[in-house]
Amino acid sequence: MAKTSSVEKNNRRKALVKRFAAKRKALLATANDTSLEMEQRFEARLKLAELPRNSSPTRIRNRCEVTGRPRAYYRKLGMSRIALRELGNKGLIPGLVKSSW
Repeated sequence: MAKTSSVEKNNRRKALVKRFAAKRKALLATANDTSLEMEQRFEARLKLAELPRNSSPTRIRNRCEVTGRPRAYYRKLGMSRIALRELGNKGLIPGLVKSSW
């Protein structure tokens, strides 16, 4: 089980990303629009830099929904390999069979 503080910090980041998504998208569109003047694009970059650092989507860490583990995360399932194995052994994941040969 991961530290609760790390999981909560990541949840706060997710909330910030959601809150500033529209503003960030608009500023990025303005900053990357080559038809605008350089001053307008530069002002958009400055406003983008003033947004909270944790409002950037790249700051979010993929974590297991079951344990909060940050490593060995499967995107399709939303959990780590360890949680996947434990739930699979208990028969809680449909279609997953432990291999043996």
